[in-house]
Amino acid sequence: MKLKLLNLLLLGSLSLPAAAQQRPNIVLIMADDLGYSDLGCYGGEIQTPHLDSLAANGLRFSRFYNTSRCCPTRAALLTGVYNHQAGIGQMTADRQLPGYRGALSANTVTLAEVLKAAGYRTAMVGKWHVSNTLEQPGKEAQLQWLNHQTEHPLFSPLAQYPTHRGFEKYYGNIWGVVDFFDPFSLVNGTQPVATVPTGYYHTDAIHDTAVSYIRELAGNNSPFFLYIAETAPHWPLHALPEDIQQYDSVYRQGWDVIREARYRKMTTLGLINPATAPLSPRQDSAQQWRNNPHREWDARAMAVHAAMVDRMDRGIGRVVNALRQAGVLDNTLIIFLSDNGASPENAAGYGPGFDRPGSTRSGEKIVYPAGKNVMPGPQTTFASIGPLWANVANTPYRYAKADSYEGGIRTPMIAFWPKGIKAKGDISGRLSHVMDFMATFVELAQAAYPASYNGHTVKPMQGLSMAPVFRGAGQQGHTALFNEHMGAKYARTGKWKLVARRDGPWRLYHISADETELKDLSAQHPDVVKKLEQRWQQWAEQNQVQPKP
Repeated sequence: MKLKLLNLLLLGSLSLPAAAQQRPNIVLIMADDLGYSDLGCYGGEIQTPHLDSLAANGLRFSRFYNTSRCCPTRAALLTGVYNHQAGIGQMTADRQLPGYRGALSANTVTLAEVLKAAGYRTAMVGKWHVSNTLEQPGKEAQLQWLNHQTEHPLFSPLAQYPTHRGFEKYYGNIWGVVDFFDPFSLVNGTQPVATVPTGYYHTDAIHDTAVSYIRELAGNNSPFFLYIAETAPHWPLHALPEDIQQYDSVYRQGWDVIREARYRKMTTLGLINPATAPLSPRQDSAQQWRNNPHREWDARAMAVHAAMVDRMDRGIGRVVNALRQAGVLDNTLIIFLSDNGASPENAAGYGPGFDRPGSTRSGEKIVYPAGKNVMPGPQTTFASIGPLWANVANTPYRYAKADSYEGGIRTPMIAFWPKGIKAKGDISGRLSHVMDFMATFVELAQAAYPASYNGHTVKPMQGLSMAPVFRGAGQQGHTALFNEHMGAKYARTGKWKLVARRDGPWRLYHISADETELKDLSAQHPDVVKKLEQRWQQWAEQNQVQPKP
């Protein structure tokens, strides 16, 4: 009887389609405010051997696009539709407009919901940031909460937490900005994490938890989906002293030396063609490093940024090793990208409030060094790299996070899958977008994208599957892409890109021959401007876009 039962089980397994037995595990990793050229395999001097190894044995994408800001990119990535369709046109405030509700719409499904329905186990660690933030009334009450002096049970409406959007397990921060040594809005599942141990560092905790999830999920017969949403290297500039020390002298050379070295390396790697992507002029090129009165502070700021990326890379190495030890690495698709270009923000100028604490849990004052009089790195400072280093991080492109120029929307993207990627070490120029992950994972997981979910009609997918690229074919990507964030916008069709900064005029670029957007051709081609503007307006109407809600 036992032998007969065993034979039936074996026959049942053998009767499954071969592809069904080979559905890959999926690990999706997204960095926060990482510049296009920060990684070693994308031209940077930062030590990222683990990500470099994934790139050398996988695929790098040279024309992969995000939506220029954290919340909108996460919304598009999770749902497979433009971010306004998903309800997050700006940030997490509810502006009572369909495209600007500040949380994922009930008319969308997440990657986790779709994959879970297809038999995948699901888990997430790190930054959520796609739900309405609940604030305490009055600035003092809010600061007490941010400072860990008071506790409240919810950081967002409970129905908007990851575990209510398809993830079985979750550990991370519901809000965006965090103190890396003692994060605000930290939860395990739905329960607030009241205290963290001495020596806590959030990047390490994210990867420690990811490793523990892998050990649990890989022991199951089902494939799994793990979403690792890094908080590094988003400001505040918080890193461990030993990590900062590694980069202590690297950035004393200044903006131009580092930027030009990155550009040379990128051309050598084949990521860019100097004929179509010359190095754009450095932002604020009149400011010379030798005359910079804050050279020491600025060099330290970028050293901390590098240390944060370096520590993240080592954590990703532990994740890869956990997959290897579990015997599942060969059939695991690992994706790595950034949510937007490096940030030009002056975090020190913000001061405490909303999501920024005024003191540590123990009562030490947090300094926002607008005058660059206190070195970044420790818990007691909140600072950022600023626009000039962001311009370096986004080499060779112009502008940065929140802009629709290439420096804001172009992301490094690595795909690694030993069993599934044919041309290892190649660079794909396919025009791709963060909303493509839904279509890609649906195909690879043999999942069904639903027409309705939980009684709500689901908006159709707008992304395109990248699975053909993994197989060594199908380099044709999107023929048109669009974006809008707080008035910054673009329309890209064929060889043309029409783009505007916030409240600025439209500029026209022959993007296939001018990838760094140096030659504005709007005066020479007013007919093209008119046509693309009409295309953008049509897209905006179809996608719930209202630039100034």
